[in-house]
Amino acid sequence: MKQKNKLPKDTTVVVAMSGGVDSSVAAALLAEQGYNLIGITIKTYRYEDVGGNIGNDSSCCSLDGINDARGIAAQFGFPHYVLDFSEIFGRTVIDTFADEYLSGRTPNPCVLCNREIKWAELIRKAEALGADYIATGHYARVRYDETRGRYIVSRGYDTSKDQSYALWGLTQHSLSRTLFPLSELPKPKVRELAEKFKLKTAKKGESYEICFIPDNNYERFLKERIPTLEKEVSGGQVLFEGNVVGEHHGFPFYTIGQRKGLEIAVGEKIYVTGIDAKTNTVTMGRVEELLHRKLIASKVNLIAYENLYEPKRVRAKIRYIDKPVFANAFIDAEGKLHVEFEEPKRAITPGQSVVLYEENDIVGGGVIDEVFD
Repeated sequence: MKQKNKLPKDTTVVVAMSGGVDSSVAAALLAEQGYNLIGITIKTYRYEDVGGNIGNDSSCCSLDGINDARGIAAQFGFPHYVLDFSEIFGRTVIDTFADEYLSGRTPNPCVLCNREIKWAELIRKAEALGADYIATGHYARVRYDETRGRYIVSRGYDTSKDQSYALWGLTQHSLSRTLFPLSELPKPKVRELAEKFKLKTAKKGESYEICFIPDNNYERFLKERIPTLEKEVSGGQVLFEGNVVGEHHGFPFYTIGQRKGLEIAVGEKIYVTGIDAKTNTVTMGRVEELLHRKLIASKVNLIAYENLYEPKRVRAKIRYIDKPVFANAFIDAEGKLHVEFEEPKRAITPGQSVVLYEENDIVGGGVIDEVFD
C-alpha cells in the first residue's frame, strides 16, 4: 500500500496551524525533513460575534493561537498567513449548529468544519499557492490502498488521542492532498518533541471546547445569537410515562441522555429520552428507555469502499468518546445509512455522527436522523 512518507524534498506543504502544540510539532517535523512549508492559520469567527471569552481567547483559531503559530513559523523560517474564513464558516458551520439545536438535534460542528473549511476551503487555497499537500496535527493516519484505488483514513497510533471519528466526512480528493505528521506518535512523545524543538507551545494546554464557544456554554451562545429564543422555546411540556410532569426551560437546551439539571422530580433517576421541536416537548424516562439497536443516518460519506449496498459487519461509534461495537450496516437506494447494533446502544442522538470501522480503518459515516427499536 502506497504511503506518503517519502515525498520529494521540493514538495510544498501548507501546514494548518492552530497555535496548539500538536500543529506546532507537525510543522516542526516537516521543517526538519526539509519540505517547503507555508503556515496558515484560519480565522473562523469574529470574536465580537460569539461572546464567552473575549479578551482572553484560548481556543484554537484565537488571537493567542494566531500569535503562537506565527512565532513557530518564524522560528523555522517559513512564511505564515492568516486566512479569514469567518464568512463561510458562519454560513456553513455556525448557522447549521444553531439550526440543528432549534430542530431538537445535537450537532457535531467539528465534522462539518473539517470537511468544508479545514479541508475543502484550505485545499483550494493551498492549490492556489502551488502547494502539493496540506498537513494537520490530527492523530489519525491516511494511506492509499492500491487494491481498492481509494485513500483510507485509519485511527492514529495513540488510540487515546485518536481523532479519526471527526474525519469521516473527508472526500477522496481531500485525502489525496493530506499529510498527518503525528500519525505514528503518542501524545507524550509529541510533548517531548515540542521540548526538543524548543517550541513556545510546548507546555500549552489542550483545547476541548467548540472553537466558537470558548466558554463551552452553548446555551448562552444560542440565547445571545437569538435574543427572542428563550421566550419562544421555554414553557413547553415535559412528559414522563405519557403524563405531563412539568415545564422545560427551552428544548434546545437539552440533549438525549442528559440527567443533570433537569429540575423535574419523580422520585427516581430520569434522563432526557426524546426532544420534539415541533410540539415543544421534552420526554424523560428511565435509563432503559435510552437503549436502542437501530438508526438511520443521512449525509453519508464512504471512505474505504465505493458503495455499501450489501450489509457488512463493522464496528460503529456514535460519539467521539465511545467504544466501537459490532453492528451491521448498509446503504439503501435513497443513500441513507442503516445501522443495527448487535447489542443495544445507550443514548443514540440525532444530529451526532455514526462512524463505521473495519479494524482501525474508517468505512464511512453519516449524521444520525432516526433512532428506533
